[in-house]
Amino acid sequence: MENEKFAQIFLELASLLELAEDNPFKIRAYGKAAQSIESFSGSIEDIYKKGGLKALQEIPGVGQHIAEKIEEYILTNKVSAREKLLKQFPPKFLELLTIQGMGPKTAVMLRKKIGIDSVDKLAKAAKAGKLKGLAGMGEKKEQNILRGIELKEKSRGRFLLSEATDYAHALVEWLQKVKDIDKIMPAGSLRRGCETVGDLDILVTAKSSKKIMDHFVKFPEVAEVLAKGETKSSVVLKNGMQADIRVVPPASFGAAAHYFTGSKQHNIHLRELGVKKGLKVNEYGIFKGKNKIAGKTEEEMFKTFGFPFIPPELRENRGEWEAAQKNKLPKLIELKDIKGDLHIHSPATDGTDPIEKIAKVAKKLGYEYIAITDHTESTRVAGGLTEKEMLKHFEEIDKINSKIKGITILKGAEVDILPDGTLDYSNEVLKEMDIVLAAVHSRFKMPEKEMTDRICKALKNKYVKILTHPTGRLIGEREPYAVNLEKVLKVAADTGTHIELNANPHRLDLNDIYCHKAKELGVKVVIATDAHNADSLYLMYFGVITARRGWLEKKDVLNTLPLKNLLNLL
Repeated sequence: MENEKFAQIFLELASLLELAEDNPFKIRAYGKAAQSIESFSGSIEDIYKKGGLKALQEIPGVGQHIAEKIEEYILTNKVSAREKLLKQFPPKFLELLTIQGMGPKTAVMLRKKIGIDSVDKLAKAAKAGKLKGLAGMGEKKEQNILRGIELKEKSRGRFLLSEATDYAHALVEWLQKVKDIDKIMPAGSLRRGCETVGDLDILVTAKSSKKIMDHFVKFPEVAEVLAKGETKSSVVLKNGMQADIRVVPPASFGAAAHYFTGSKQHNIHLRELGVKKGLKVNEYGIFKGKNKIAGKTEEEMFKTFGFPFIPPELRENRGEWEAAQKNKLPKLIELKDIKGDLHIHSPATDGTDPIEKIAKVAKKLGYEYIAITDHTESTRVAGGLTEKEMLKHFEEIDKINSKIKGITILKGAEVDILPDGTLDYSNEVLKEMDIVLAAVHSRFKMPEKEMTDRICKALKNKYVKILTHPTGRLIGEREPYAVNLEKVLKVAADTGTHIELNANPHRLDLNDIYCHKAKELGVKVVIATDAHNADSLYLMYFGVITARRGWLEKKDVLNTLPLKNLLNLL
């Protein structure tokens, strides 16, 4: 959580420098540092306290200049360079850059021409048609900006699953310091693994609720206490998320866990089943008249109605009850089933950690293999490699492979799908790779038919094995591009191509609905992190929980295969 603050500072600095049309190398350095810090697993503050500036510079992407700014923030709670830049712009001006379709040049131009300095003013001007006629602004661009504002509004008050998970883990750890606690469980949409979370629900059983409530409201990340009672308290955390804690009797823990985990529609179905059997179902248990007949465990809640336990990720009223009744619930994939990560970037393009370090962390995770899949030349913004540079890069991977034991590094690339559906590498180079990933990184605004045809054509290339982040979405930041994903999946089934579930919490692309569709069509999914540093390998968790929401089993996921089987299939 501390690292997020530092990452946000450098993201803001990068944005401010873009607005000021400053040095592009400095902008890129700040952006890279933010990315590295956000996914760094250690505590930045602890590292500084133990080893000072020198220790900070051992973090990937953090040089002396950036380390000094981290030190300044730790010592003074501000960064003077950021404060100075902020004074050049109105208070809400920076928010414009969070809107899809709004780049720094457009924001500066709109401010100069028609005085737009906030998202509210931008929305009013776009709705009134005042953007049309300005340099580079047509009706289509105006509509795109309005859609971007709408997307931002929809995501307001929602937090990425990763952020909610960090806060939930920290809160649980904090509460466990109270010795009276018996059981503790985060519930709600977090427990179901939803891609965004509105608030945190923590359930507790304990001998004394007073000590727990006193300790809960003293959690260091609490910004405001909304309510404090004997069995329920609510706070607002410093990131704006609400957190509620409920102390429930041990005899009702299962009922409360089921009720507060949801989803609403899943719970309604159980209550309706109860009505048909003359039973009352609520957060305290299952009652026949005044007699409580179940509620201590969740298993009891299901067993009373003749069902096996339904995993939280499936509780969306999307067929789980019918499957449970027929004893056909899937045996969902688990994190331990993953044998390797097939989408990783190295410092050859826009990664930050040496391949050796990535391989060592992957080995620690129990993986048999990883694939280094750097960008190709069309993705210039990420330092994409020419064909000649990529082949030289493969020679380096071969050398590292010969030195590292216990894990195999596969040679691959994330190859750009050009607007006409061809790839930006020749087949002569593609055939030298162990694995070829294909991705759309440009022209996101193509009409649906053109985008669909573009992707389908690429999947028909015999060397393409995986389509990465298939809709291009960034949750709450960028809408998916227009694409007929069902048609893409059918072509993937015909060509034997696999579809990535990108585990980065900002993407989670394929989403759970289309994971289920891929399963139905017999298309194997690849859960991969798109890691740009070693710590990002741990993001695999978020891909697995999304796969579970999509009903995927071990057999549905390509990278659960041992290395020998994987290579045979490829």
